[in-house]
Amino acid sequence: MSEFKPRFFAIVPAAGSGSRMASERPKQYLELLGRPLIWHALQTFCDSPQIEKVFVVLSVGDVEWNRYEWQALGPKLVPLFCGGPSRADSVLNGLRTISDQVSQSDWLLVHDAARPCLASWQLQKLIHELQHHEVGGLLAVPVADTLKRDNGHGHVEATVSRDRLWQAQTPQMFRYIMLRRALERARSVTDEASAIEAAGLHPRLVQGDTTNLKVTYPLDLHLAEWILRNRNG
Repeated sequence: MSEFKPRFFAIVPAAGSGSRMASERPKQYLELLGRPLIWHALQTFCDSPQIEKVFVVLSVGDVEWNRYEWQALGPKLVPLFCGGPSRADSVLNGLRTISDQVSQSDWLLVHDAARPCLASWQLQKLIHELQHHEVGGLLAVPVADTLKRDNGHGHVEATVSRDRLWQAQTPQMFRYIMLRRALERARSVTDEASAIEAAGLHPRLVQGDTTNLKVTYPLDLHLAEWILRNRNG
């Protein structure tokens, strides 16, 4: 009998509103190079031969998704209208919804809807370095800037050492059952690695680069456009 080989699935929580972008539309639907912002990362996942399916977790009342054409991304893309009030809730709801489509030892790659510049090489590197790891891990970059802690009144209280500090990115890649159990117990976390850490485990840091930026403020949209235009020539 052949040995079971774990598969790879992507899950993209996209039920947020993106209030810091000062836009009436949810951030994931802002236009970037003629497409919704979320389209670009979804394309990277859908184009990867290693990814079986790409699940997008949308809010129950999402009215924007069906206004766009997604057929060009192919049959891997599956929208799930089961988002919750927080990122952790949305991911957990998505994991529950797909329980009959994945195995407990399959890998789930969770990615921010607002990181449109994920490159195929970054995705491949993450999978390559983690596919035999006992825990899993995440893309991240070492902190390069000097860090200051304020005193609560807009003045510097102290300079914080940046030694061994990393800036977390996504995708974050963990086994289905491990991630689901961790999120069931840690609902207030802001990323999946934090839930795994709360379970007493140590995710691996896989070095990416700063082009995998998260669009948070209006200027970031222009930076993302520049990155995508130059990457694609």
